[in-house]
Amino acid sequence: MKVPKKNQTFKALNDENRLLYKSKHFLLELYSCDYEKLNDESFLRCTLNNAAKIANATVLNLISNKFEPQGVTAIALLAESHISIHTWPEAKYSAVDIFTCGQNMKPDISCKYLIQALMAEEHLLRVINRNPPFKVHNKVTKIN
Repeated sequence: MKVPKKNQTFKALNDENRLLYKSKHFLLELYSCDYEKLNDESFLRCTLNNAAKIANATVLNLISNKFEPQGVTAIALLAESHISIHTWPEAKYSAVDIFTCGQNMKPDISCKYLIQALMAEEHLLRVINRNPPFKVHNKVTKIN
């Protein structure tokens, strides 16, 4: 396997290594959220679980940690990848990552749900197309 040199970009790929834009990585910034919700570990675990389910994801595990004096990190491990949230209640801010490599998952629905559930007055959403090589995609689809 060739390892790319630092700052090397792929200019051409043969058919065996062509890229697919099947995976998406959503980066959601939530601003002016409800302080209490951002600081409630139980609420955030339930919210991530619901966000995954309404997006057609399969939740494998939920882990979380409550920080002192405030803040929570929670991660929903999905068969399709993951949803994570990191909160800073004192700034009424949270950072959410939703990465999916499954074709049936609808991460945009999860984003809308999280914006509403956390009562975010403002948000910023960036979507990154992840591009695994075709031969990796074929191995993943055979497993699923």
